[in-house]
Amino acid sequence: MIRRMLRALVRPPEAGDDVVAPAPPVALRQIFRRFAPEVRPFRGRLCLSLLLVVVSPAADAAAIWMFKILVDDVITPRDFSVFPAVAATYVGITLLGGAIGFADAYLAAWIGENFLRRMRTRVFAHLHTLSVGFFDRRRLGDILARLTGDVAAIESLLLAGVAQAASAVVQIGLFTGLMVYLNWRLTLVALAAVPVFWLFARAFSLRIKAGSREVRRRTGLINVVAEESLGNAILVQAYGREQAEVDRFDRRAGESVHAQLATARIGALFAPVTQVFEVLGVMAIVGVGIWQLSLGQITLGGLLAFLIYLSQLYSPVRSLGQLSNTVFGAAAGAERIIELLDEQPEVTGPDHPVPLGRPQGRLHVEGVGFSYPHTTRDVLHDIDLTAAPGEVVALVGASGAGKTTLLKLLLRFYDPTEGRITLDGHDLRDLDPRDVRAAVAVVLQETLLLDGTVEENILAGRPDADHDAVVAAARAADAHDFVVALPDGYATRVGQRGRLLSGGQRQRVAIARAMIRDAPVLLLDEPTASLDAEAGERILAPLRRLMAGRTTVVISHNLLTVTHADRILVVEHGRVVERGTHGELLAAEGRYASLYRLHHPTRPDPVTRGRPVLAHPSVEGTPS
Repeated sequence: MIRRMLRALVRPPEAGDDVVAPAPPVALRQIFRRFAPEVRPFRGRLCLSLLLVVVSPAADAAAIWMFKILVDDVITPRDFSVFPAVAATYVGITLLGGAIGFADAYLAAWIGENFLRRMRTRVFAHLHTLSVGFFDRRRLGDILARLTGDVAAIESLLLAGVAQAASAVVQIGLFTGLMVYLNWRLTLVALAAVPVFWLFARAFSLRIKAGSREVRRRTGLINVVAEESLGNAILVQAYGREQAEVDRFDRRAGESVHAQLATARIGALFAPVTQVFEVLGVMAIVGVGIWQLSLGQITLGGLLAFLIYLSQLYSPVRSLGQLSNTVFGAAAGAERIIELLDEQPEVTGPDHPVPLGRPQGRLHVEGVGFSYPHTTRDVLHDIDLTAAPGEVVALVGASGAGKTTLLKLLLRFYDPTEGRITLDGHDLRDLDPRDVRAAVAVVLQETLLLDGTVEENILAGRPDADHDAVVAAARAADAHDFVVALPDGYATRVGQRGRLLSGGQRQRVAIARAMIRDAPVLLLDEPTASLDAEAGERILAPLRRLMAGRTTVVISHNLLTVTHADRILVVEHGRVVERGTHGELLAAEGRYASLYRLHHPTRPDPVTRGRPVLAHPSVEGTPS
């Protein structure tokens, strides 16, 4: 029956299930070896906690022994003179046990919560070392499930599990010793059932582990659906997909319920099966005990105390059996954390990086080709590009041509599979990635803001800047006026992804963030594409100030925004098919000229008759 339950639980994945694949199995010994160093900072308090774990059963054993004295020395002989001392001792032991229990519970909670904080921070920090490609391939909801629930599983394995095991072992040793002292014959009868517990615990624990692994996976699926659906609430409501998303979530939740119930059925069988053997053992002991009582080989108080010790003995034995199920269940969560921690960044710094200092910003892309990891299709082919300090180089072309991929290479989110990219003559692979990114400011089409204040978002560009620098950057970005008009000025929260601000306001905050960074290289990826015409016009002036004196690489579909770039590269299918100035490309009557006339059939040539929209800083810019 247990095998049928397990087959029903771990069924072949359906379509879509493979977005959260099971983590590779890891031996329990390796899990303990892997995470044992995380416990070292808590060794002192953990030793004190284990000491309390030893003392607490001793107090319970003493209280039971006082019950034996009460029966044998007070109730049976009906001698009240001993009762006050027995009662006072019993009360004292109870108070001591309560104090020990309180201290143990609080200390265990302190250790557990601080261990969780340390582990979650470690995993979170490790996630931030991974390359962008990792997050492109993984579902964020599943990562969040691992960061919360699966990290908690490690605590239940290494701390709560160890403490529970230690307590059970101490209780078994203590109560067995007292039972032997009271009557060794009865003790042999009682211990005959212990191997049965272990056999059943072993049989169940392996199946519980397989079921728990599936439960963890399906919990990750629920988080995936929730994160994806709620993160795109505007899209869901705009297309009236509320009920479809509710149904999808309910379907995943139902699968989780199925996995939980199948695992619960396996675990629930453990208790009644073991209780049958426990009852049989107790009845046998009661029969033998009554027989010995009739022969005068044991007192009534001794028999009652023995039976209480026996009940206390079976409890930790049963607890150890259940603990093995818990341990193997928690191991499934630990495996998912180990899988995360074993992920390595695809882009790493060299062992001895070349010191960069404050670069001038001279960029050179030499014969660069690139294909994304785990794919075979080339995205870029033999790209050459040069941008000197103060120059503007524009990349134009259809969506999917590879322009944004090139920007990712310039930020060293990925390394080229062919050729190289240099900054001031240094190959980016010879530099620390943090130094490369510190030399670059970015303004993207999708304005990324954190759920903090306006000032905090601007300071993300340079955290050590003061408030005056923030205000100066905001003024240069034409953001100061609207910021001071907000309810709390620079202390106004912008909401998740900046949704409490308009598109133009978000973009100006992003420009201010790039302003305060004061980096020599500037990357602009469609900075006006998500804005309407009026909002786009308003941010052109701060963009020109931002570009002044910097090496600028700009991506744009709107060819009017790049007409005064020093060089324009037309990219198609990952290749540069044309290059030159706006005038040269128009005169060549090639792909660029076709694109320009396609988008602006009635527009006068801005070089000869019109005013440029995004002019070169040396022509239209205002120094920042």
